[in-house]
Amino acid sequence: MEEAIRKRFVLIFFGLLALPGLMAQDSLMTVIAEKGDGVYSLLRKHGADPFNQLDEFIALNEANLRDGLHLFEGVSYLIPVDREISEAAGEAVPREAEEAVAKGTFEIFGKDYETVRFRDNTMEGAVFYLVSGHGGPDPGAVTSYGNTRISEDEYAYDVTLRLARLLLEQGAAVYIIVRDPDDGIRDERILEMDRDEVIYPELEIPLNQLERLKQRTEAVNELYRQNIGKYQRLIVTHVDSRSSGQNIDVFFYHHHKSKSGKLLAERIHETFRKKYAYYQPNRVYTGSFEDRSSLYLVKKTLPPMAFIEIGNISNSKDQRRILDPDNRQALANWISEGLLLDFESR
Repeated sequence: MEEAIRKRFVLIFFGLLALPGLMAQDSLMTVIAEKGDGVYSLLRKHGADPFNQLDEFIALNEANLRDGLHLFEGVSYLIPVDREISEAAGEAVPREAEEAVAKGTFEIFGKDYETVRFRDNTMEGAVFYLVSGHGGPDPGAVTSYGNTRISEDEYAYDVTLRLARLLLEQGAAVYIIVRDPDDGIRDERILEMDRDEVIYPELEIPLNQLERLKQRTEAVNELYRQNIGKYQRLIVTHVDSRSSGQNIDVFFYHHHKSKSGKLLAERIHETFRKKYAYYQPNRVYTGSFEDRSSLYLVKKTLPPMAFIEIGNISNSKDQRRILDPDNRQALANWISEGLLLDFESR
């Protein structure tokens, strides 16, 4: 079993698997949201798994969530927590995480998120290549938020890591192509800029733009050749830069000659459309999916792919979507649901 899992998760250091135990039933805890709390930070603070228990939390608290995802300060919320009954004390105490399910340690996700619980095998056999835009000497789009400079590459990378973690939980093989040795998944609004990203496996990112694009394209294509015959998909994540007055929804590009790529982009797009209709029924989702074969990675990479723009970093409304860690997690969740739909429809 360990050898099979090791092969599946070749991209990241794999820690020891815990022995599977009985799943504890969820019990409910009532807490009050404080200033600065987000859904994920609230769940983690009170012993719940923010990745695996989000849907249950939303179902329990739907009436008290703004836009279906954000908390109101001072409002009470129900949190589902894995718990076991202590016979000696006669009260509920947190269940030790290592007793619950098989898990692995992936240092690339950072200290708070490095432990990944393997929920199921719904995406076993799938291979994903995840490329976040820019990195290294190229921060991508840069703008100001208050007195602080923020950059595209840091936010695209954070969404990509969150997506990678979700896919791993469901049994997929995942290659993170642009990699940072020490950032991990971050729950801050302001993600500090740095230039230490590398390209899989550990290649320094060149200064020349064309060479940068060639380097990550070659990394993806070489891995694709190694996995011929498997379901393989590429997701490229960017943050757009436009006029500060232009608010945009998440939109998707594909190659017009790739039927599988078009279906991939269409299925993720449809997932976003449905999510917006559910969580924000009073607004119209205007994100699109369309051919953009002129983009280097769209044109030159071999796997069916979707190129995703998650917002305009210069627009104040889009900044709220990008800077809020709960929103970044929601983006990753919705992309992963679209990927699962594509995998199951193959």
